[in-house]
Amino acid sequence: MAVHFPIGLLIFAAFLEFHTLRNFNHPLRHGIRLLTLFGGLAAILSAGFGVLLAWTEDMGGETLDLHRSLGFISAALGIALLFSLRKVSGPNPKPISIKLFRSLLLISGLGVGLAGHYGASLTHGENYLSETLPWNQETEAPESLTVNLASFSASLSPEQEFQLATNVRSVFAHNCYKCHSGAKIEGDLRLDEKEFVFAGGENGPIIFPGDPSKSELIRRISLSKNHRDVMPSKGKLLRNEEIELLKLWVEKGAPWPDGVNQQSVYRVAELAPRNPALPLSQSGLENPIDLWVDNYFQKEGLDWSAPVDDRVFMRRVYLDIIGFLPKPEELEAFQLDENPNKRKNIIENLLQRQDDFAQHWLTFWNDALRNDYTGTGYITNGRFAITDWLYQSIRENKPYDQFVKELLNPNEKSKGFIEGIRWRGTVNASQRTEMQAAQNVGQVILGLNLKCASCHDSFISDWKLEEAYAFANIFADSTLEISRCEQPTGQMAKTKILWEELGEIDSAASKAEKLQQLAEKLVQPANGRLYRTLVNRIWKQLMGRGIVEPVDEMDNLPWSQDLLDWLAVDFVENGYDLKRLIFQITTSRIYQSQSIGLKSQELLTAEDFQFQGIVRRRITAEQFSDAVSALVHPLFEEKEQKFKPNQLLTEQLPSSGFIRASLVANNPFLTALGRPNREIVSTSRDSQASLLQALELSNGERLSIALQKGAKTWAFQYESPSQLTEEIFKRALLRNPSEKEMEVALQTFGERADPPEIQDLLWAILLLPEFQMIY
Repeated sequence: MAVHFPIGLLIFAAFLEFHTLRNFNHPLRHGIRLLTLFGGLAAILSAGFGVLLAWTEDMGGETLDLHRSLGFISAALGIALLFSLRKVSGPNPKPISIKLFRSLLLISGLGVGLAGHYGASLTHGENYLSETLPWNQETEAPESLTVNLASFSASLSPEQEFQLATNVRSVFAHNCYKCHSGAKIEGDLRLDEKEFVFAGGENGPIIFPGDPSKSELIRRISLSKNHRDVMPSKGKLLRNEEIELLKLWVEKGAPWPDGVNQQSVYRVAELAPRNPALPLSQSGLENPIDLWVDNYFQKEGLDWSAPVDDRVFMRRVYLDIIGFLPKPEELEAFQLDENPNKRKNIIENLLQRQDDFAQHWLTFWNDALRNDYTGTGYITNGRFAITDWLYQSIRENKPYDQFVKELLNPNEKSKGFIEGIRWRGTVNASQRTEMQAAQNVGQVILGLNLKCASCHDSFISDWKLEEAYAFANIFADSTLEISRCEQPTGQMAKTKILWEELGEIDSAASKAEKLQQLAEKLVQPANGRLYRTLVNRIWKQLMGRGIVEPVDEMDNLPWSQDLLDWLAVDFVENGYDLKRLIFQITTSRIYQSQSIGLKSQELLTAEDFQFQGIVRRRITAEQFSDAVSALVHPLFEEKEQKFKPNQLLTEQLPSSGFIRASLVANNPFLTALGRPNREIVSTSRDSQASLLQALELSNGERLSIALQKGAKTWAFQYESPSQLTEEIFKRALLRNPSEKEMEVALQTFGERADPPEIQDLLWAILLLPEFQMIY
């Protein structure tokens, strides 16, 4: 109790202090003083008890070192806080004393909170915050753990020894590393490397090769859940097949051949490109994508759904390519067109609408490249917008290899992706600006999570701390010193690309020269991962779910490895052409088939996900805003437009007649509808509606004003209630109202359609799933 007591007291005291900012002599003051007094004393006592506990539990490792350091810092802050408390306990404390007290209270609250977090990591594991969430519950063994025990004969071949030891290491990695690895060492036992495994722990060896009955490891993993000696002592016990695997391994002499430690216990995607041969052509499946999908359907026993009708197709493809709803007259002309290739023709026409296309896809790239129009960094000159460069690149359909080159080896207009993180500063060693650049490039360009490996060797992949620092060193002006869990090691980082197959970086070169080398080496066709990552992102944007999910973790298993590999190679062989890729996907039969509805967002990333077609999804904040601006009244004023493409271009402006949402700075309306904060990379938006969205659409000022103004315009244009209702339905939903809908509307309007009733009708239609979803 004494160890954990100050966490609640000081954090709650800091929380209450915020309520007294305008009046220091607030009625809460007496309670804050008591909380601070006991919290400060408890912080001092907890540091001593924490040391005693560490000795008693016989722990070690980097997490403990960090927790201990933060505990001592919290104790020192507690002492300073108690002295500061005395200064403000009188009747008329000085303003400077009040500021000092409040600053120390806030810092102390943060300090004990961080110390508590690392303490919980020690006692409950590093993923204690997320491991009990439903979507993180493993029900099946990872693919790398599957082994047929019956296949091992009395004497093992070298290949069998290697396979058996690799699977044993997988069991250790997924079940034991939280307490017995470099980051945390309980009982002097480490299980992450061969020499430590056979050395044992504080009570001696845990393995007797050839005799499972004498091996402490086997005894402990075989105990019941409530036994005091059972291992793992926290979390789920090993499954029967894992226990049998370890018993067999010990029985066979606990072989651990050279090279086992280098064998990955996680799935690692191939780096090199792969071009699988297309399946045999099928009648009605001209698009190669459909051949791969048909091949998958046959294996999974699935049937094709029927193509959508012209109305659904038009709405889907307009929203996906240019972000607009089609006009009723455009749909009518399309429906009357008897050309069998009319769907291909309309897609080609949409792709040629350069500005409409660019303004829609600007949103996608702004999210991914964390490019925004306003923010703290622009005030301090530590952030640089890339909007001019980005807009022109999208509009001109710049080849993707050149696009990436200019991001990584930037010119003045494109430097914001690499240089524009400096405004965030160095939060800690694992978030220094060079490391942030490495993490962002890894995430966006390569579909790779380096965040864990930026602090210590990753627990979710094979990436090591030294490898992350070597990659970050490419973005540094001088050689970086490696810090492990925020503690400097004295070791200087090397300078390397994450995959040695892609070539070397000259460690003695200047930063500009290193970036140029990185850009050239990453975009080479041999880097299949770069192009798989890109085609997977575009696939998800158009189909609602990536071939690999999440799209930032490209080592995960795709639902079709062949389709992913083929798309990436085809993309490279055809000039890195993004518009061609979009054309290829949208002209496929699978894109034009019926959409699939899912009950929850979590099903998209489920391990047993089965691809059946395009996933039904909610339109984005920008698509909704543009639709409202076109149908009702412009949502944004000219002063809110932060980016003006017409200042860059000599061509005639787009004729939308309103300011598109992609060109305005973020605001509460767009945030409520799902536009992310672009201070960090965002590569996926939640398609589920939220309470905040419901409140904004029900009672938000911006939409309410637009509805009031738009209703007056509609009332002026149409005097006949039936004609007005019909026109609104055509423009909003691309169909006539049903008999029931017309009856309700006419009952609402009476003989004349007045603005208040028109406003209600418009609002009701905007809230329809038919309006808010892409079917």
